[in-house]
Amino acid sequence: MAGVLLGTPAGVGGTMRAVLDHVSIQCADVSRSADFYDRVLVSVGMIRVMDFGDVIGYCAPHAPSFWLGPLTTGEPNREIHIAFRAVDRAGVDAFFEAATGIGAEVLHAPQVHPEYHPGYYGAFVRDPDGNNVEAVCHTPA
Repeated sequence: MAGVLLGTPAGVGGTMRAVLDHVSIQCADVSRSADFYDRVLVSVGMIRVMDFGDVIGYCAPHAPSFWLGPLTTGEPNREIHIAFRAVDRAGVDAFFEAATGIGAEVLHAPQVHPEYHPGYYGAFVRDPDGNNVEAVCHTPA
């Protein structure tokens, strides 16, 4: 079933704009998760830019927009879905190769997902904490 656009996004000139500034996830093992994200995020243009030991920030290309931190609730996290925008389809493929090269569970290999929109190209894997992590490109082939 295809999604339905329910309205026009508010923004400058009526264009869509990102509304999230940054996201932080809790990790059972920050070091293990950092190793995973160090390897896969470079494929979508993100690098580690801040490291406070148990809190790590990644960005592309300015202030950190994605953070890892220790598990503070005492309970395992519930699965979350995170999608990182790749510049092109090759970036999605590189993300997938990096993730599977270090043993990430494959949820969906790189492919077009027309149920989202005709140019939606994405790959989905599990990170070390069981989260559904995606690289996506919205540019048609």
